[in-house]
Amino acid sequence: MNERPTILVVDDDQSIVELLRDFLENDHFQVVTANDATQAWSAFKQNTVHCIILDIMMPGQNGFDFCRRVRTECSVPILFLSARSDDVDKIRGLTLGGDDYIVKTASAGEIVARVKAVLRRTGRQQKNPGRVLDYGRIKLDLSTREVFVEGTSVSLTPKEYELLRLFAEHPRQVFTYAQLLARFWDGVGDKHTIRVHLSRLRDKIESNPEQPQYLTNVWGVGYRFEGVT
Repeated sequence: MNERPTILVVDDDQSIVELLRDFLENDHFQVVTANDATQAWSAFKQNTVHCIILDIMMPGQNGFDFCRRVRTECSVPILFLSARSDDVDKIRGLTLGGDDYIVKTASAGEIVARVKAVLRRTGRQQKNPGRVLDYGRIKLDLSTREVFVEGTSVSLTPKEYELLRLFAEHPRQVFTYAQLLARFWDGVGDKHTIRVHLSRLRDKIESNPEQPQYLTNVWGVGYRFEGVT
């Protein structure tokens, strides 16, 4: 098994792609590249990708839209790399599910350092592909996308699974209604949309959905996952 993490570099500027490839490979990463979102999606589906370095301004689908598409499938770390340094773009990128936002004035060495940091934070190590999140009554097997409650497998819809996975990977972190809408519904919907899905999810994982122990509401703000591994 190849134990080198694979980094997907997506940028329409071939000189940047080649520069990052050289630096990443020199640091023993495996690198796949793409010059637009179409190529990137194909590479993403054909490879086990551990981190994505993603340009925003590209021909066709931009980096924000590509991020949304990836987030419907998994939580692989995404580092936006852009010439745009406005706070609005940074906030938008992080709200959509980006793990970091790097302005293109950064050196290639700094970008590689950021990749290493995000891989450490998220635990996306190829040495540990079968990670299981164990919260006592509830266990998530991330490699098989299975969820067990008191040892029994429960059936979740893709949306329910991704919601639960997001919360379980970030225990105690509050996710606002706006963040959840942006990540899972492309910003379309309202608080009721989220409440309906969270209610259905609670029915499947909580021993008493009326008094949830795991998925709790932070009044007026959003939700968080109460759990200790």
